Amino acid sequence: MQKKLNIEICELKTHKDQPEGLFDLFESKSDYSSPNENDEALVLHTSGTTSRPKIVPLSNNNIYSSSENISKSLSLSENDHCLNIMPLFHIHGLIAVLATSMKVGASVCASSGFNALKFLDLARSEKITWYSGVPTMHQAILLRANKKREVAKNLNLRLIRSSSASLPPAVFKDLNEAFNCPIIEAYGMTEATHQMTSNPLPPKQQKAGFVGLPAGPEVCIMNENGDIMKQGEEGEVCIKGENVTLGYENNEEANKTSFTNGWFRTGDQGYFDKDGYLKISGRLKEIINKGGEKISPLEVDNVLMDHPFVEQAVCFGYEDKMLGEEIATAIIVKEGMNCTEEDVKIYANEKLAKFKVPKKIFFVNEIPKGATGKLQRNTLAKKFGLIN
Repeated sequence: MQKKLNIEICELKTHKDQPEGLFDLFESKSDYSSPNENDEALVLHTSGTTSRPKIVPLSNNNIYSSSENISKSLSLSENDHCLNIMPLFHIHGLIAVLATSMKVGASVCASSGFNALKFLDLARSEKITWYSGVPTMHQAILLRANKKREVAKNLNLRLIRSSSASLPPAVFKDLNEAFNCPIIEAYGMTEATHQMTSNPLPPKQQKAGFVGLPAGPEVCIMNENGDIMKQGEEGEVCIKGENVTLGYENNEEANKTSFTNGWFRTGDQGYFDKDGYLKISGRLKEIINKGGEKISPLEVDNVLMDHPFVEQAVCFGYEDKMLGEEIATAIIVKEGMNCTEEDVKIYANEKLAKFKVPKKIFFVNEIPKGATGKLQRNTLAKKFGLIN
């Protein structure tokens, strides 16, 4: 059969002076040297939510340092057991869950994929101590947890972690109440081998709407001229440290604009509050310019999410002949509730400055998400026919 299929047969060659189990497959050996800490270990794409995906090479040192940073911020130990619901082609699942658990000798249950309907039962049978996900996953899990309150609380989770997108304060509060455990929102991106900042564990404070304290790399706020700004001043979030990539692959233009005096520019806008917690106010490329007024879609999202009938809200900009850009929002209404466009606008007028109130409101059953569960804000104007 082997001859018919033309398959090569390798014979194991053992040696009398070697322990049992050691063998050679070939007569000769090639030279091999152990990888260096700065050698590339992983190559990933950015999520591409605001521009074309870029290729990000990450070194052994990037991965090790990030795993160490995350395990320290979560106080992970060999006694922890995580249910992974994140895809393992993405930095969040690969580093924050898998590599970090390996670093401390903890265990991971690798699910076959995120399934909100099966999450609570699997978490209970696996006796997990924590899990990490993106906000849309937490929202889907909450729908089940609210119907099975005792099951959720009896999981006795040590923590729930959220990252890869901003966690609305309303979801933070609901998660905390449903699972009766600390909600640790962190801030990460592929170029930082995931984590940059993280809310601390108790007894320190977890601030809803904030992504926490620097947790690994140095973090600063920088203006367009490359000047580091003072506490409380808003600008671009920048980082540097051992977990930060040395640059994009085959993209000189992106490398030129992304690094300033050794600092990597994240493209996110934010500021530090008086306690040193970082607030992300928006993605610079997503800021809506309405007649010269700059509006953060994230701010509008968070306000609308507080409406008692709103399950999910995603604000986005679209072209307007008079003002340059106008505001629209896509809304999912809570099950069993009835909510009209007028209801949303009355509520928004009470909570927001008039120029921040969405002009167009779309009620939907589902909002487009990427492969990792991130909301695709940049696709919504086209989806609703507001651009060609």
